[in-house]
Amino acid sequence: MALPVPTLDHVVINARTDIDGAAETFRRLGFTLTERGYHTLGSMNHLAMFGTDYLELIAVPKDAPPDVRPDVQTSPYGLNGFVFGTEDSGALYAALSAAGVNAKAPREFSRPVRLDGAERQATFRTVSIPDSDTPYGRIYYCHHLTRDLVWRDEWRRHANGVVAVARAVFVHPDPAAASDLYARMFGADAVRDIDGGRRVIVAATDLEILTEAAARREFGDGMPDAVGRSTYMAALGFRTSSVKRTADVLGKNGIPFAEGRAGSIQVPARAAFNAALTFAE
Repeated sequence: MALPVPTLDHVVINARTDIDGAAETFRRLGFTLTERGYHTLGSMNHLAMFGTDYLELIAVPKDAPPDVRPDVQTSPYGLNGFVFGTEDSGALYAALSAAGVNAKAPREFSRPVRLDGAERQATFRTVSIPDSDTPYGRIYYCHHLTRDLVWRDEWRRHANGVVAVARAVFVHPDPAAASDLYARMFGADAVRDIDGGRRVIVAATDLEILTEAAARREFGDGMPDAVGRSTYMAALGFRTSSVKRTADVLGKNGIPFAEGRAGSIQVPARAAFNAALTFAE
């Protein structure tokens, strides 16, 4: 059975119970956000849609019982989800199981979307990897059954010029061991050695698993608060049509930033809900 092709569906910033604060922060960062959505699972979100992938801000209501999305309520603020895409969750689950990947069976849920004055249901099926196999955060696949309700042109235009998620950085004390999961999911050719860790090639997005020392060499004091964790999701890199445009928006809105490598700019995690951000052309 053929292994799945690695593509990025979306990345997730965990806001716990502060969806208002997260939305305000990411609007100031220059992102256009969708209206607030409410999942049948009890969580709520805003999305920043790009060409073929997106950023999700997720939270639960302040008065949510402990059994409502404990994965959201108990996780620290910041990047905590990296989500692969699939067009057939059933076949994906079978392929992962055959490859020895400990995947959970597909789960379906939905959220209402209001378009042209009418309410419709955006529906999804997800296939998750158990937290015990990914202690740094949530790894799962998303199968969109109603793509036309999610990818809409009016939601893809952002003041900061962002058009895609280009990169994600995870911190792990043993990147080689952590990358074995992705070699089993996508084949050994999808995983490369890099300075300080491993890289997983996910279509046009690089997933980098680095030692903390390697991550700190790049991000310095812009790194997120690890909250005592030895492994965590640390950073996101965005592709923008214009770094100058991004810098202008950040400066206008009082967001601190600094020059990064190869002409990029960096926003420290303390200014982006505990996720270090980079923007590059």
